[in-house]
Amino acid sequence: MTEKEAKLYEERVKKLENIKLAGIDPYPAETSRTHTAAEALEKFASLASSKKKLTLAGRIRAIRKHGAIIFGNLEDGTGKIQFLMKQDQVPAELLKNFEAFVDVGDFAELSGVLMETARGEKTLEAVTFRILAKSLRALPDKWHGLTDHELRLRKRYLDLLTNPETRQIFVRKAQFWQTVREFMDEHGFLEVEAPVLEHVPGGAEAKPFMTHHKALDQDFYLRISLELPLKRLLVGGFERVFEIGRIFRNEGISTEHLQDYTQMEFYWAYADFQDLMDFSQKLFRSIVSRLFGGLKVTAQGREIDWGEDWKIYDYFEEFKKHAGLDLEKVSDVELKKKAEGAGIRYEKFAQRGRLVDLIYKKFVRPKLIEPGFLVYPPAEIEPLAKRLPAKPDRVQRLQIVAWGTELGKGFAELNDPLDQRHRFEEQMKLRQAGDEEAQQLDEDFVEALEYGMPPAAGFGMSERLFSVLMDKSIRETVIFPPMREEKK
Repeated sequence: MTEKEAKLYEERVKKLENIKLAGIDPYPAETSRTHTAAEALEKFASLASSKKKLTLAGRIRAIRKHGAIIFGNLEDGTGKIQFLMKQDQVPAELLKNFEAFVDVGDFAELSGVLMETARGEKTLEAVTFRILAKSLRALPDKWHGLTDHELRLRKRYLDLLTNPETRQIFVRKAQFWQTVREFMDEHGFLEVEAPVLEHVPGGAEAKPFMTHHKALDQDFYLRISLELPLKRLLVGGFERVFEIGRIFRNEGISTEHLQDYTQMEFYWAYADFQDLMDFSQKLFRSIVSRLFGGLKVTAQGREIDWGEDWKIYDYFEEFKKHAGLDLEKVSDVELKKKAEGAGIRYEKFAQRGRLVDLIYKKFVRPKLIEPGFLVYPPAEIEPLAKRLPAKPDRVQRLQIVAWGTELGKGFAELNDPLDQRHRFEEQMKLRQAGDEEAQQLDEDFVEALEYGMPPAAGFGMSERLFSVLMDKSIRETVIFPPMREEKK
């Protein structure tokens, strides 16, 4: 707190004491609000002509005194409206209290009638007021007092208060997830909730968070994916399930990555790879249409039309085109040489799958601009997808890509328990070599597969899609992103 801020704080605390000494409750539990600001403006003509008294409540955003009249702006969650108070219409004691006790930033309740000023401003002509909450800290002066990027994220409530564009981002984000939920419901999917705490984290390659369950006296992992519990439900007889939930990955922060974020995954029994492509394309188009009123979106300086035919990017072909390596022939030694030549850091335990993925992210992914499906990668990088019958060294996996980033992933689900066990065991070898992100062997999941899981397609997407569509970093589109503890 600066010296100026400290002085203002002390002044407001003194006002708070004086309010209490005057017998006024500065934090009452109830309000008599009859209309929102938006309702008052929408019904202005009828309310003004009827001279009907109404009560508005909100935060005072401005106070201006002009002779015997006090003007101000009152803002609630629906909008802003001007108010005025005249000396000859407001009791003297009440007006005195307003001038003595009320500051910009306070919450207040004002009652009166609507009128239009000589300048045509729709206004509440207040005859009474009541403090609803006394603010002790002065608000930033519009945007000028909150220019630091980190401060905006750390004090997000002030960012929301001073920047209507920020508030609109989260209105649209709610519409984003609502669209997903409605789309899945319309297509017969059952929404479920799987546990956040797991004995074995699975469904993705990521380092998990750990916690201790005191009642059970056992360590648990926070889930890194929604996949394995949902596929158990297919074993149990459900055919179409999905979840929108939080997952946790103890990895680095970037413009596209957070450790704590929302993901949606669905699993669809008896659907094949083509069904998955058709369905996920319809889902994405539904989201884009809802958010933008059409299928054209501009981000990163480039417009994309999601309504056009999507490209099919073959993983092996794109890898050869942009990385200059033929995955059907290249050796692990050559992959390491390529990575080292490009300054790509990799761990000493990194095997073929990890090397291929690192090189892909460096050379291939940034080139995939037009929306499309990246399909059929090497089996080494996807331990949960079904193999491609004609080429068993590849798997039936798709990634939806655009603007050089990945926006969703799905595959024909592996339901062969013996193959699944073998691939988990290969992952466990990586863990034993030091790879903390390699998947763990989940004996219970393999046992579930041994009871039989129908052929199925699965798909996952996170809130990264929303941030990319908004052309923002993911931290900008999270209300309260995780931040390093502020130094006192």
